[in-house]
Amino acid sequence: MRRILTFFLGSIIVGFSLIFFPSSSWAYPFWAQQNYENPREATGKLVCANCHLAKMTTQVEVPQSVGADSVFKAAVKIPYKAGTEEIGADGSKVPLQVGAIVMLPDGFKLAPQDRWTEDIKEETKGVYFTNYSEDKDNIILVGPLPGDQNKEIVFPILSPNPATDKNIHFGKYSINVGGNRGRGQVYPTGEKSNNSIFTSSKQGTVSSITNDEDGITNITIQSDEGDSFVETIPVGPNVIVKEGDKIEAGMALTNDPNAGGFGQLDTEVVLQSPARVFGLIAFFAGVALTQILLVLKKKQVEKVQAAKEF
Repeated sequence: MRRILTFFLGSIIVGFSLIFFPSSSWAYPFWAQQNYENPREATGKLVCANCHLAKMTTQVEVPQSVGADSVFKAAVKIPYKAGTEEIGADGSKVPLQVGAIVMLPDGFKLAPQDRWTEDIKEETKGVYFTNYSEDKDNIILVGPLPGDQNKEIVFPILSPNPATDKNIHFGKYSINVGGNRGRGQVYPTGEKSNNSIFTSSKQGTVSSITNDEDGITNITIQSDEGDSFVETIPVGPNVIVKEGDKIEAGMALTNDPNAGGFGQLDTEVVLQSPARVFGLIAFFAGVALTQILLVLKKKQVEKVQAAKEF
């Protein structure tokens, strides 16, 4: 009942925002959360890529190993050229926004704020973290955020403690990371956004190009079969064809206004046991001591042999 109520209230909020604030893109992660129980498909692809079709590089920095019940940072880097703008939902030029998702192993989660260091508080100022769902606190979302100020997003992570959770064991764990800049090319409903390239569905000749008062462009194409059809272009993309042009099926009618893209990668972190560290140190110390004793023994043998020869 609680989940149904949450979904109902969220739908009302999102619907209100899409109607009265169409340039806002914060609602789209909500749809991913509602439509996908797990944001990582069986193929390994993060579902963000279903709407953000363009690919761009994403980077992440995590410690090689962490201790139990400790706070560490996962820094997701979302690089792009400073000052880059994209097409907003209303067709105007707007700065790129960024967002990120971090899928942690079971047991790992966002560190409580009372355990954040002063450095972490400074690095996460203005950043709001949300869990993907109530029962998946190991999946953390951030964004959209202004891109120029957030090309690197720091996630403060709390590691689990095998001493208090028997389902957790020391060893190597995988972390899945995704980083996005810019709006998607496809809406959650499956329709193209105005941040996408538009193509002709059939072959023919452009007979007319007209513009509505709201900026929508209607391209009428006379097909080779004799009938005509209209391709509707929303405000934003620039039409690159003109009347009289011969059009092939799948041919681009507009430029590609997209300036952003999504990228994902996997990394690893070792949940390290202090006993293993001490054991490794003891092993190295033992090896070093053995080598020293062998050298001393060799020197002793050489002295004995030299005395006998004399």
